[in-house]
Formats: sequence, C-alpha cells, structure tokens
Amino acid sequence: MLELLFLLLPVAAGYGWVMGRNSVRQAQRKQSSILSKHYYRGLNFLLSDEPDKAVDTLIKMIDLDSDTVETHIAMGKFFRHRGELDRAIRVHQNLVSKEEISASQRESALKELGRDYVLAGFLERAENAFLQLLNSEKHFLEAQTQLFNIYQTTKEWSRAIELAENMINAGGDSDELCARVGHFYCEQALIDWRKDDLVSAQNYLNQATKVDEKTVRPWLMLGELAMEKGEYEEAIEYLTQVPLRDITWLSEAIPLIETCSEKLADQSKLNSLLDLYWQQCATAYLAKVKLVAKDESSLKAAELLLQQLKTHPTMKGFKTLMGLYIEQQQDETSTNSLRLLKGLVEEQIKLRPKYRCHSCGFSGGQIHWLCPSCKKWGVVKPIKGLDGE
Repeated sequence: MLELLFLLLPVAAGYGWVMGRNSVRQAQRKQSSILSKHYYRGLNFLLSDEPDKAVDTLIKMIDLDSDTVETHIAMGKFFRHRGELDRAIRVHQNLVSKEEISASQRESALKELGRDYVLAGFLERAENAFLQLLNSEKHFLEAQTQLFNIYQTTKEWSRAIELAENMINAGGDSDELCARVGHFYCEQALIDWRKDDLVSAQNYLNQATKVDEKTVRPWLMLGELAMEKGEYEEAIEYLTQVPLRDITWLSEAIPLIETCSEKLADQSKLNSLLDLYWQQCATAYLAKVKLVAKDESSLKAAELLLQQLKTHPTMKGFKTLMGLYIEQQQDETSTNSLRLLKGLVEEQIKLRPKYRCHSCGFSGGQIHWLCPSCKKWGVVKPIKGLDGE
C-alpha cells in the first residue's frame, strides 16, 4: 500500500501543475476578454461621437492593464488635436495619478499634460508640469523650451534668466541660448527703465553684452539710456559698437549718433564712423550727404547722392535727392512738380514696412526683437533694397 502511495505522488504533482497552469490561462483569457470588451466599447463610443463615454471607458482600462498607457497617451493627444482639451487633460491627468505605471510612462504623460495646459491657457499648471521634467533625461529639452515660451508669454523675465543661467552653468551655453538670454536681460532692463531705476537697467544691459558678444540690442539701448542721462559722448561710444556686431543695424545707430553730435556741437566722431561705413546703408549715405550739404553745398551733396543711387537705389535716397534739387530750382513750375513727386514718394515710404523677419517673412513698421509670428528672437531686421536700406 505504501509503495502504491509513493508511486502516485508524481502523478498528483503533475496533475496539480497542469491544473494550476490551466487556471492561470483561464485568468489571462478572462482578463484579455474584459480588456477587449472595454477597448471595443470605448472605440464604439468614440466612433458614435460620444467622447465623454469613450473617456470613461478608456480610463477604466488603465486599472486593468498598465500596458495600455501608450494607447491612453495617444488617445489624449487625439482629443487635444481635435481641440477637446478638457478630455485630453482628463485622460493625461488620470495617467499621471496612477502609481502602477513606470516612471518613464509617467514622464511621457506629464509632458502631454503640460502641453494640454499650455493650449488651454493654464500656464501656471503647465509650468509646474514642465518644472518636474527638468530632471528627466528624455524630456528635459522639451521642458526647457516650453518653460521659456511660458515665461515669454507671462513676461517673467527674471525667471527666464534664472532658467537660462542654470542651463549655461550646466554646460548648455549654445549660441542660440546665449542670444536668447541676452534678450531676456534687455527685457528686464526695459522694465527697470520704465520704473526710473536706471542703475539696475544699465546693469542688466551690461550683462547682456557679456553673455552674447554678437548682439546689438543692448548697445543700442545703452546708447539711448546714456542719451536720456545727457551723457552724449558715452552714448556715441556705445552706439559705435553696433556695426562691429552686426552691420545690418547701422541704420538704427546713425540717427542717434547724429543727435548726440548735434548736442555736443561736434561732428568729428560721426564723420569718422561715416568714413568707414557710409556706403553700407541708405541711412548712412544720407547722413554723409547731409554733412556734405552743410559743409560744402547742396550741389555737391546732390552729385554725391546721385552717384550713390546709381549703385544703391532706394526710395529714401530719391526723396532726399528731390529735396536737394528743389533747393537749387528757381523755376516755380519745376519746383512745384518736384514737390508733388517728393510728396508721393514720402507717402509710399510711409506705407512700406521697415523691418522683416528673416525666419518667417513677417514684416512691419517697428522693431520686434521677438518676432510676433514665429516667436524667435533677433530674426527681425531692417529691410534692404529699394523700399528699405
């Protein structure tokens, strides 16, 4: 009898193993059946244009199997694409709150939730979401970009500067980042300038010149700030740095230097600058023509301008040339004709944009250091050619 029991033990163990395996398979099939049931029910609600019920059904699925996380993230993105931000937020919020999903999955859901918040206008919530992703190896670049955009929208320049400085200290001092933080310093300087805190404004502008050696904006602002304080010689020193950084912006520096020279009753520094750059843009050669007309004669000035217009024609130049001819005319009929033509050219100049974005083509009549269209810094510059410089 005992021998028989010993012989039956392996049989019993094998039977138990087979039954246990069948039980697991049945549980898996049951789980899969329930999952499929919820999935197809949710898909049916979605196709039947009942997204609220679809969201409820899909959220139930996450409790059943964390492998469906990517499906939920995609579904949330689908709702966001359709403009249904409340449903997208609901889906992604549910994912972030689940403890059973992996850290990587939670970060992906958090990134999408932050995007939902940005589009919905919940910038404070979006900021909190992206701040949590700054330590993420996979999503930190996205988080930095989104935080910069948020701070630009809310004009929290001090926070943008802090974020940029942390990135630079961490070894991310790219040319694009340095250029961007330079503009952040300038924006903060503008705020302090409007508060009459000129010392703080100048400190920020000095920081901007150090962080980005190629930038022209802080040099222009330092010149204007010095002019406001009546320090005209210092203003000229600042403004003469502009063509050394970017010759394109010479047209903005020349009128300011002309004003400083008039205040000082000294044209020597203006003459020295024009000797180097007078053929670079219309504003520069017109300043040269003005000095020739003052020091010599309007006839000499007209001859110089005519020669320049043959190689570098601009509407601003033609208008000035007609003004010089009007001064020389003695015939009333010819003078009236020239005045009429000069007036028409002036009207055309007023209608033409002065600045254009080199990235997206946006154009306008005033400087935008941050392009209103493509939201890039430092890409809007003075227009060259017949209508511009």
